[in-house]
Amino acid sequence: MDLEAVAAISRLKYTYLRALDTKSWDEFAGTLLPDATASYGEHLSFDSRDALVEFMKSNLGPHTITEHHCGHPEIDVDGDTATGQWYLSDVVLIPAQGVALRGAAFYSDRYLRDEDGQWRIAHTGYERTYEAMMSLSDMPSFRLTSNRWAPESDSGNGAV
Repeated sequence: MDLEAVAAISRLKYTYLRALDTKSWDEFAGTLLPDATASYGEHLSFDSRDALVEFMKSNLGPHTITEHHCGHPEIDVDGDTATGQWYLSDVVLIPAQGVALRGAAFYSDRYLRDEDGQWRIAHTGYERTYEAMMSLSDMPSFRLTSNRWAPESDSGNGAV
């Protein structure tokens, strides 16, 4: 087993998730090959890095708070190609719409070692094991006390 490649691929996946949650779009794009594909469930797919990044920017911008965790990697390396299975647990908050989403899925990824020697994602996607949506108004004690993307006028007072 190529443990160095497994470690590099794990770091790549963690960077993908962190960049997504921190809305670091250039860094997020850097984890993907230009012709990378993605599929999230049966109704959401992309045929290029640019299409995927643009969708994420538009739909997971400052109005949406996300938290993605992946673990239990099963990574198989074959030279300059690899595949990976990951367990995903995620939370999405959309305060303005009063919505919270909680879910889990299994990612199936393909990776290529690029000409620069760096691993990048050639394909990523998942199939949900479950997804639950809740209205924040159904949780009377819910209060968002910190939000990195809240307008300055809202920061510090707990109201978002």
